Amino acid sequence: MGVRSAPLPGVTHFDEVSLFEGDSVRLAFGAAFTLLLAMACVTDVRARRIPNRLVAVIAVAGLVFSGVAVGGWLAVGKSLLGVALGFGIWIVFYAVGVLGAGDVKLAAAAGAWLGVGGIWRASLVAAVAGGVLAVLMLARERRMRETVGRLGLSVSSGSLALLRAGPDGEPTGARARGRPMPYGVALAIGALVAAWFPGVLA
Repeated sequence: MGVRSAPLPGVTHFDEVSLFEGDSVRLAFGAAFTLLLAMACVTDVRARRIPNRLVAVIAVAGLVFSGVAVGGWLAVGKSLLGVALGFGIWIVFYAVGVLGAGDVKLAAAAGAWLGVGGIWRASLVAAVAGGVLAVLMLARERRMRETVGRLGLSVSSGSLALLRAGPDGEPTGARARGRPMPYGVALAIGALVAAWFPGVLA
């Protein structure tokens, strides 16, 4: 029985075959893709930024994957279209102040792996995942405010200020509210679902 090859990551890739199904080379690339996105998530959660070097590695690796594992220059061309579409979709949200520049770059880099059809589906999943993440963060912030409010009933305002002050003297609550949402996590979830489990979106 022959090995079934996954279609090229492009406009016509709308079936239920994983992008990394077929042979050990594809599987190895899939493991690298997953690891790189996981690294992006960690840096985004910890520092609320995604390093340009990491984004560049993801993009270049995606182009190499398309050229080596998928099939030549035609596949590379489709990957570049995926980069353009990923950038085009999310730059709008950066323009209105919803996302950071690193998030847009990450979406574009993921497009190098997923192609046009894949990055479109990944963006839909990322939008849903981002909404869930936003709700969870709001709920967490509300619980933190309620906890601080309850503590305020039993301690003086001066003690509460000391309790909430960070090492730089700034209240931790104010600093936490000023931190943007790590939307790179939602984008990574969307990219991984579109790459590994495209049948979910069929």
